[in-house]
Amino acid sequence: MQVSHSRIECFKKCPYQYQLRYKDKLKTYFNNDPANPLVIGTALHTGIEKDVQTAIKEYYANYPVIDDKNIEEAIKLEAVIKKCREVVPRGLFEVKVQCPEFIGYIDLLVPCGTDKNGIEWFDMYDFKYSNNTKTYLESGQLHEYKFYFERTNPNKRIRKMYFLFAPKVAIRMKYKNKTNPRDETLEEFRARIRSELDGKEPQLVEVQYDIEKVKDFMRSANECRSATQFPKQPSRLCDWCEYQKFCENGEELEIMNLPENKRRTVEATKKKKLWLYGAPFSGKTYLANEFPDPLMLNTDGNVKYVDAPFIPIKDEVTVEGRITKRTFAWQVFKDAISELEKKQNDFKTIVVDLLEDTYEYCRLFMYDQLGITHESDDSFRAWDKVRTEFLSTIKRLMNLDYENIILISHEDMSKDLTKKTGDKVTAIKPNINDKAALKIAGMVDLVARVIADEGERTLSFKNNEVIFGGGRLTMTTTTIPCDYDELCKVYDDANHPRKKKAAPAAEPEKVETATVNTTGETPETPAERPKRKSRRTVEVPAEEVTAVDDSGNETPLTELVPETAGETVTADVPADDDKPRKRRRRKKTDDSDSESDVEVG
Repeated sequence: MQVSHSRIECFKKCPYQYQLRYKDKLKTYFNNDPANPLVIGTALHTGIEKDVQTAIKEYYANYPVIDDKNIEEAIKLEAVIKKCREVVPRGLFEVKVQCPEFIGYIDLLVPCGTDKNGIEWFDMYDFKYSNNTKTYLESGQLHEYKFYFERTNPNKRIRKMYFLFAPKVAIRMKYKNKTNPRDETLEEFRARIRSELDGKEPQLVEVQYDIEKVKDFMRSANECRSATQFPKQPSRLCDWCEYQKFCENGEELEIMNLPENKRRTVEATKKKKLWLYGAPFSGKTYLANEFPDPLMLNTDGNVKYVDAPFIPIKDEVTVEGRITKRTFAWQVFKDAISELEKKQNDFKTIVVDLLEDTYEYCRLFMYDQLGITHESDDSFRAWDKVRTEFLSTIKRLMNLDYENIILISHEDMSKDLTKKTGDKVTAIKPNINDKAALKIAGMVDLVARVIADEGERTLSFKNNEVIFGGGRLTMTTTTIPCDYDELCKVYDDANHPRKKKAAPAAEPEKVETATVNTTGETPETPAERPKRKSRRTVEVPAEEVTAVDDSGNETPLTELVPETAGETVTADVPADDDKPRKRRRRKKTDDSDSESDVEVG
């Protein structure tokens, strides 16, 4: 079994985590925290290798929408990358080290020359975006890389090994309290971030090679390969484990997704999962009504202009004698999902209209369950319980076995996003909690904004730092008419990675022309001429040459230059053609500053 440094470190830290991650291959959805270590670490590597702009663009591309916290992380990355690039020399980035029992990637190898025995020497660097230098200096990562690199490259050696520690700034915005008379503004907070970064410099720490660390790695790798039991090993690191709730409570996480070990025919997947949002009266519900056999779970009563069957999602109040019973709207919503799970119906499309209303219904339902009036009444757990209840139920909805699942929301343009320059731009996103929105975006194929402009309705899939949109399909366009058939074409025409692309059509062959030099001028330089076929020179009678001026009038060359009468001029033609083709060239007459075209017939 081929192992890596991170794989064995996971096994040593917690065998049960190793089992879930590497043997059971239990996957989790993307962690959309702006400070996601994996995303930031990758962006740091990209910035050092390429440039700051590429790194920031790569960082932003991981998130459906960018908020102020993402911009703050980008500010940190920009400052840190510039400092790191001044410290690190240029060399070979992301060098793969591979053999039957090991695989790894060296962040940077810098050539140091070749000795008299023909041995190439390198300095090795590994980049870490962390202030925890002690833990990394005690690890065997660089030692393992050196050992296996030299083992797989007999004529190459590592001279020195370095860790580059990029400084990490983790400060929070200040709010009003007993010692602070007012809240800190966003501009003041970002200025404080920059001030903190100005006082920090990257550390370049040399590591001395220790063969004992390599031996320890080999022993651990052998234990890992032969292990049959993978016990839990709780520690303070459990709080950073993606499997924490699954491990501690034995509960299946709403973000867990263990697929069947079977290849799917991607082209045969016809289920559509779509999230539409837009301004009121923009045509969201009307578009959903065009889908085949729809059932609408409606929260706002806006169904009188469509003919689809619907279930009203609202509080149900019944009176039995003097007793009034209330069924919360959220419970009605959950009961509808439970009934749909039975598949005892012939509906093909399930529509939730509006999604943000169901979130508010969920909050009220959980208030009653927890005996509170707001999440802040139990801030240690209420926020998490409300969000978990909502997302786990929406996950049940998205897993329903129907052809189409459509979520509908109003758009929210009330929030301003402050750029690094201090400019404010309006964020356009669905009208729902940001954390919930990011999770839901990962459950659908496409997030589309419905736009109504002067009677014309369109669907926009644009996605940038201010517009929430896009999806997992590869699309050739970002805007289409707001029509069911046009939307189906997006799914049909999506360029899936496994789908072969048609070969580009061959360009028509260009016609080569002959050039006649009648003026003795220096011909164009090779750099200025287009690439031509092999050519040969032929003699052309001057009487066959005509000059064409700017008005298209032709004049015999012998009239313009009498001394050429009875003589010949030379012309270059393709080697495989006995007849010279037409070629026009500027010709200056003897008695005029004007120019004319000389044509060879």
